[in-house]
Amino acid sequence: MDKIIIAAITGVVCIIIGIFLGFLIRKIAAKKAEETIRNADTEAKRIIDEALKTGETKKKEMLIEAKEEILRNKKEAELEAKERRAEIARLEKRAQQKEETLDKKIESCEKKEENFNQKFKEYEGKIAEVEEVKAQQIAKLEEISGFTAETAKEYLLSQIESEVRHEAAMKIAEIEQQTKEEAEEKARNIISLAIQRCASDQVSETTVSAVDLPNDEMKGRIIGREGRNIRAIETLTGVDLIIDDTPEAITVSCFDPVRREIARLSLERLIADGRIHPAHIEEMVEKCRREVETIIKQSGEQATFETGIHGLNPELIKLLGRLRYRTSYGQNVLIHSIEVSHIAGMMAEELGVDPMLAKRAGLLHDIGKAMTHDVEGSHVQIGVDICKKYHENKDVIHAIEAHHGDVEPQTVVAMLVQAADAVSAARPGARRENLESYIKRLQKLEEIATDFDGVDKCYAIQAGREIRIMVKPEEVNEDQMVFLARDIVKRIESEMEYPGQIKVNLIRESRRVEYAK
Repeated sequence: MDKIIIAAITGVVCIIIGIFLGFLIRKIAAKKAEETIRNADTEAKRIIDEALKTGETKKKEMLIEAKEEILRNKKEAELEAKERRAEIARLEKRAQQKEETLDKKIESCEKKEENFNQKFKEYEGKIAEVEEVKAQQIAKLEEISGFTAETAKEYLLSQIESEVRHEAAMKIAEIEQQTKEEAEEKARNIISLAIQRCASDQVSETTVSAVDLPNDEMKGRIIGREGRNIRAIETLTGVDLIIDDTPEAITVSCFDPVRREIARLSLERLIADGRIHPAHIEEMVEKCRREVETIIKQSGEQATFETGIHGLNPELIKLLGRLRYRTSYGQNVLIHSIEVSHIAGMMAEELGVDPMLAKRAGLLHDIGKAMTHDVEGSHVQIGVDICKKYHENKDVIHAIEAHHGDVEPQTVVAMLVQAADAVSAARPGARRENLESYIKRLQKLEEIATDFDGVDKCYAIQAGREIRIMVKPEEVNEDQMVFLARDIVKRIESEMEYPGQIKVNLIRESRRVEYAK
């Protein structure tokens, strides 16, 4: 118990001591704080006093600098104003001098204008005099020359026109000659090379076929009782059998070569068999017709094989085979078409054009001739229609349409086919004409030439491939010959049909005859 009391008393004593010590410490700290505050106030007052002193000093310095800057600026402004006043005075003086100079120039110009007006009036009077003198001289010249002004003007224009036409004609002739020489040289090389590379036989064919007989008694058997055998043959084949005094031969005549070939084969088989009566004739004709159709198909296929053309419609191949039995002026059309194909292809190779397209167009260019006996119209139009029907290449169709000049050739292939066709047809021995058509062509050629004014005489020579025309020198001069030759050529091209080309040769000869007495 005593221990507890002692501990409690000790605790109270400790608390009292702690409170006392805390009070002392607090009082000491308060004194230190007051002393610190007083020191701070003192220091602050000192700093403020120093700042006030420094500010006054700075203020005085800045005032001094501002006054100096103002004085300096004032001096500069006065100097600049002085310079500007001097510049203005100088400019005013210069302007005054220019004004005086301008016044002098104006005065001088006024004097010159016055002199000019005076001289202009004098010139007007002189011009009037000159016009009067000119009119008198013109009247005098018209009286002396017999020409009015309009007449003289027309005369001069005609002279100038004549000179211009002369120069134009000379230039045209020079350019044409140069172009022709270059083109002919190149074309000659290409065509000659193509012809040399393409060698084919030319055989002239006719519209009749002869069938050999073992003896003349066979003629009677072919005619038959009351002509029944010959009537049967003619009815079934559509040909005419000509039995005349020709020994041991019968002539088969027909414009359709396929029918003529069927009739020829049938007669040869009947003669070899010996049985000639209507029933056997009918059987033999049908058999030969099938055989000819097979030959036609094989010929068409062979033509495509020779030319290397692929992808043709089978119907076009059959029509090509029919050309085996078709002739034009005695030239076999199938052989001609193959030759044109080869020549066109070779020329296309030389010119860098598609040779297969040119060959295709050349092979089909006369395809319409296979149908001319069955369809109305020209072989050109028939060929175009057939190729359109079987969807042939448009360039090939155009070449067919243009190969006889019915339309203007628009492609190189069309021109090559046209040239190849002419080359093949113009080969020696390729074609033949009957005498009547040959004479008519020569007469037509001479008639066209004589229709032109200034033509004296003309002669068709070289089988109609050249016409020489003599012109009247007093009516046609050298310049007019250029235009006359072109006009004659155009008319020949538009009015005539002919293989190859026709040379128009104009000759002008001046002659003067005098007699010694």
